[in-house]
Amino acid sequence: MTFKQRVNKRTIFMGVFITLLFFLLIFRTFYIQAIEAPNLKLKAKNIWNSSTILEPKRGKILDRNGEILAYNAVAYTVVAILSKDYSNHVTDPNLTARQLAPILNMKENVLYSLLTKDAYQVEIRPGGWKIDKEIADKIKALELPGILLKEETKRYYPNNFLASHVLGFVNYDNEAVMGIERYYNQLLTGKQGQMMVMKDLKGYELPDGEMLFQPAKDGADIILTIDKTIQQYVESALDKAEKKYNPKKMVAIVVNPKTGEILAMANRPNYNPNKYWGIKDYRNYTINYLFEPGSTFKIITLAAAIEEGKFDENATYMSGSIKVPGGVIRDHNNGKGWGKITYLEGIKRSSNVAFVKLGYEMLGKEKLFSYIDEFGFGQPTGIDLNGESSGIMKDVNDAYPLDVAAISFGQGVAVTPIQQVMAVSAVANGGYLMTPYIVKEIKDSQSGEMIQKKVPVVKKRVISEKTAKKVQEILEEVVKFGQKPGYIEGYHVAGKTGTAQKIGADGKYLKNEYIVSYIGFAPSNDPKLLIYVVVDEPDLNIPYYGSTIAAPIFKDIMKNSLRYLKVPMDSKNKVEEKNDKTFLLEDYIEQPIVNSKTELSDLGLLPIVIGDGSFVLEQYPKPGSKVVRGTRIYLITSSKDKIRVPDFRGKSLREALEYSYALDIKVKVNGNGIVVRQSIEPNSIYDGQEIELILEDPANVLNK
Repeated sequence: MTFKQRVNKRTIFMGVFITLLFFLLIFRTFYIQAIEAPNLKLKAKNIWNSSTILEPKRGKILDRNGEILAYNAVAYTVVAILSKDYSNHVTDPNLTARQLAPILNMKENVLYSLLTKDAYQVEIRPGGWKIDKEIADKIKALELPGILLKEETKRYYPNNFLASHVLGFVNYDNEAVMGIERYYNQLLTGKQGQMMVMKDLKGYELPDGEMLFQPAKDGADIILTIDKTIQQYVESALDKAEKKYNPKKMVAIVVNPKTGEILAMANRPNYNPNKYWGIKDYRNYTINYLFEPGSTFKIITLAAAIEEGKFDENATYMSGSIKVPGGVIRDHNNGKGWGKITYLEGIKRSSNVAFVKLGYEMLGKEKLFSYIDEFGFGQPTGIDLNGESSGIMKDVNDAYPLDVAAISFGQGVAVTPIQQVMAVSAVANGGYLMTPYIVKEIKDSQSGEMIQKKVPVVKKRVISEKTAKKVQEILEEVVKFGQKPGYIEGYHVAGKTGTAQKIGADGKYLKNEYIVSYIGFAPSNDPKLLIYVVVDEPDLNIPYYGSTIAAPIFKDIMKNSLRYLKVPMDSKNKVEEKNDKTFLLEDYIEQPIVNSKTELSDLGLLPIVIGDGSFVLEQYPKPGSKVVRGTRIYLITSSKDKIRVPDFRGKSLREALEYSYALDIKVKVNGNGIVVRQSIEPNSIYDGQEIELILEDPANVLNK
């Protein structure tokens, strides 16, 4: 090959190579600019942009009057820096563990193992996780090397145990568990926001860089139908009963029967949502506890019989026992009965036979079951809480005569407390079955703008107003009959006790295990409140009747609530006036101080409050003491070890001695008349020493 040929060949090769390279560069440029451009832009954006998630503030939960029941509070988590690469690290794990242990309520060896981990830093859990400022300040004061406090938020329930099963709780991982917190979690949580800025390679914000800011949307505020004061009355009454009877469980519900608004709702056992790890049972018994209601269910049979024109209060029947196919039904006094009595007397005496005749014989299976269904049994009420049970109702086609007879007086049917409450509310409000609800309003937490306002929902009319009125009148007669367990002086109360044997695992009734209850409303002619109390297996060596155990709880709650709501009293509705020279002092221990003072004043007594608590811890004279009008009644509301030396000056000898006796303060009296001096200054801490009181004649004191 000649030189010229070789040059031409190389020239062609180079030309082809350059042409291919040119096209390759053009293609690569096109690929980068047209195809890869979006991905490259995104990568650049991720490199230069810094994004921060903005967390929303969880909404508050309030009662109907604006009292805060749950809110987000500042909390602190204890962090230990362990890496020696950081100047401020833990230098002495032993000393640090020893000093933190008593403050965080953790074992020293557990803390030591955390403080000696092979890690850059650790959070001290559980004791140092989301602690209050008070504990954080104690840790800060120790000035321990390497121990830092990270500011966070936690859900706080200022009233501790109050309405705990209604509220539910948010755990330390910010998970909503049960109650309102869970049911309305999405609304309470709000929506996250975002802030994005452009930064250079060193992380500094570029002054002219683009910025994206999307603010967080805070969660909504939930306003409940619950009234904190009425809820406190319920909690107090249940606490008192729990100490006295030690039951397996208890339930109490207060509702406005005309609207379906739940004003109070409580369970026992209870728990503190601030310390939720101690909870033993997550169930809200008011909506998912299934039990045989017993005699309180007789109200439904009575209403159905009156509505169908089957009830004649003056007609008579033979009480004691009645045969039905499959068995014999007996009255609660071992089948003795009361001879031949009217149906009205039978209802007053809660005669099982009377209700078997009304429900089984007069109404019949189909009619009775139809009314039970109409009153809402065997189906959820629709309350705005998670976990509601439907109850258990036997299918009408599967019910034998003995089943129908038993259901007539509240056996053989399983209901929930909220079902029973709403069914009897239909009697109280004139015949309407309402949907119960526990949230009144939902508002924007920032603007206060109304998001949702709940209104009463009528499901259907189940009985006529005339029938409802008749049942109300009969139930008021029941309250006034016999021992008058639910009677409240000055108010017309309609009510009914309930006592039911529990069923064992074998399906048979247990001999000595009972559920007792009381349901009632007041004033019976214009009901403002309906209250239901259920006590499961009270531990007491007395007859298990709703009248002896559940009725006093009902009465306590109803009386306090009516007075709090300023419901006018009917002066004609009194069994007896307190006009006697002496009468027995009632028990005010664990009662709200406001109500106790009012009641004592109404009786012509002189209440004297010692301490700054909200409830009476002790009283003097003791409950059951004989007193006369004008007697001073000392109500102690603070623990005696926190009581300071009172100011005795100006008090008479008798008053000073009463005061000292009420507080267990030792005094030595010198002189007669009124106290002019005392050996220990008022408001000093009392540590058990004797106080000398110097008394002088009032005339001498005035002349000085």
